[in-house]
Amino acid sequence: MRFSSSHLLLSLGILLWVGLALPARADIALGAKTVSLPGLKLQEVQGLVGEDGRGGLKLTLHAARTDVPTLGWRRVTADLQGSLQRDVHLRWLFNGTVQLVGAPGAALSNAKVAMVVDEAANTLEIDISQAAAQASMALPLDQPTHAQISLKGLPAAWLQGLLSTIWSGRATAGKLDADMALDLENKGVQASGQFALSAAGFDTASGTLAGQGVNGNGRLNIDTTSTPSRIDLDASMRGGELLLGPIYARLPDHPVQLSLTATTHNGAVDFTRLRVADADALQFDGMLAFNAKGEVQKLKLDKLQARFPAAYQRYGQAWLTTLGMRDVHIDGQLAGSLDLDASGLRSFDFDTDGLDLADSEGRLSIKGLRGGIDWAAEGERPATSLNWQGLQVYRMVDGPAQSHWQSRAGALSLQRALEVPLLNGKVRIGDLAWRPAAVKGRRLETSLTFAGIDMAAFSRAMGWPEFQGTLGGAIPGLRWVDDRFEMEGGLTVNVFDGFLNITRMSLQGPFGSSPVLSADIQLRQLDLALMTNVFDFGSITGRLDGSINELRLVNWNPIAFKANLLAGSGGRISQRAVNNLTSVGGGGMAAGLQGAVLKLFKTFGYKRIGLSCVLQGSVCRMGGLDSSADGYTILEGSGLPHLQIVGHQTQVDWPTLVRRLKAATEGTPPEVH
Repeated sequence: MRFSSSHLLLSLGILLWVGLALPARADIALGAKTVSLPGLKLQEVQGLVGEDGRGGLKLTLHAARTDVPTLGWRRVTADLQGSLQRDVHLRWLFNGTVQLVGAPGAALSNAKVAMVVDEAANTLEIDISQAAAQASMALPLDQPTHAQISLKGLPAAWLQGLLSTIWSGRATAGKLDADMALDLENKGVQASGQFALSAAGFDTASGTLAGQGVNGNGRLNIDTTSTPSRIDLDASMRGGELLLGPIYARLPDHPVQLSLTATTHNGAVDFTRLRVADADALQFDGMLAFNAKGEVQKLKLDKLQARFPAAYQRYGQAWLTTLGMRDVHIDGQLAGSLDLDASGLRSFDFDTDGLDLADSEGRLSIKGLRGGIDWAAEGERPATSLNWQGLQVYRMVDGPAQSHWQSRAGALSLQRALEVPLLNGKVRIGDLAWRPAAVKGRRLETSLTFAGIDMAAFSRAMGWPEFQGTLGGAIPGLRWVDDRFEMEGGLTVNVFDGFLNITRMSLQGPFGSSPVLSADIQLRQLDLALMTNVFDFGSITGRLDGSINELRLVNWNPIAFKANLLAGSGGRISQRAVNNLTSVGGGGMAAGLQGAVLKLFKTFGYKRIGLSCVLQGSVCRMGGLDSSADGYTILEGSGLPHLQIVGHQTQVDWPTLVRRLKAATEGTPPEVH
């Protein structure tokens, strides 16, 4: 595509040759409705030859419409004027200007032209300059479709015409130097030679192929005379940015070798050969193909060698960002291959002798990864092993582990159960089958068993107040369906000398920017004394039952749930807990109990405590043990003094309720209403 400018010069030479072919007599005006030459058609042509007063001729030529199909020119207006003389060697010398209107990229809008026609030597030489751009062309008179071209500082936008005959992209910026040979044929052009690019840019309507600020030099061959058109490129690139579908590169200042063979037809592009060699970052051989809509039809990478962190910083950052992993820190190296087509993944494998990876947001971290994975959508692949020294998922740190894998019929499966140390306990992963090619439906199935997971360590990892207990239980079925994980069975958490049973749990977009967790939670016989002590709420004794159903967290923040909490077997409650419970419910004392009387007692007996909240949007609909026109009862007293707490706000703004709970657990005086 970078040699369209040479074709441009050749067409200009033909245009000048038409002018020279006019009879060399003064004051002659000529006109023609159509002038057709190989690869060139002029319409509404007007020519004028007159004496220039210096022994030469003044030549003016105007073509209202110029079409050069192989250049991608349509309806270009051309004006040529200048002085034509003959020197002592009987050569024709022309000096003048050419102005084109409507040429792609505004090519030759106001250029100076110098031409030498030497019939004895059978040559036509043309020199053109416009601002800093210079172009020279030499061709034989008996074969004007063959030319030698030299370009310096040519605007890349001038290449747009020829570019449009090859693919749907467009040149947006940059300068071109080149030396090449060019042959013009009825069906297209053939060109080859050396080139150098400076700050070049290009893009496509689909946005899948683009470049900006690219510098480089190399050799290019282009052939548009057959279908599909073909481009061969061997270049050394440096600086700037390149986008080739899923491959985005920030090129370094040192040379990166790029070799490719591409064919184009009706907007589709097929890189049948693609080789990248960036010595300290990334090397691979491969193939890449797009349809006319810019959709990837094929991506195959072989002999992939990646060295981190350079490979991530230059080539992998954009791809991992699309997977929801931003600002990843990677050290080590990786070898492998990848094969995918329009239907999805076909195969991949990788091997590493040492790799560390950490997501800056704390969602995933791997230390000391060694070994590899080998998977294919069809057939059977050799068994592999993969081990690590440390694994952290959402701030939960696992210990070292070794896994064994094999691919059969498109499923990558664990060959034996995997036990992973986690928070002073263990997680046992049973049968696991992952189908990487599946983009919908069931993508992964496994079973999990938890034993002795330290809830104090879990609390610290999640940034919660620390409380004692253990997590245990089994998930007989964990499935990855579409973009979410679904859990069969349930988890039991032993905490506060009671139990939390978690069922119907699912996690959508686990590694995205806004994961969505859904679950139902049942509370059974939690010790309120232990619970209120951990959360510094004020002392309450007794046992708590309840449920938090239809829980929905987005990015770990609640947006919906139906919560019902009941301490139905009675107990004691401290003054501080009374104040905090009253503040949370937005209520006050009932039965005439005054603050002065309240201060006479350290604790109070209660018969029942009940509180409910249905969160929808940003509003929580509050309730308690019972309700009336005056509100709802939160606490029903027992004995003397007889205490009763009534909530009056049935609709509470969720941020306000969270603020009240936070104040209650941090010892801040409750809000006054």
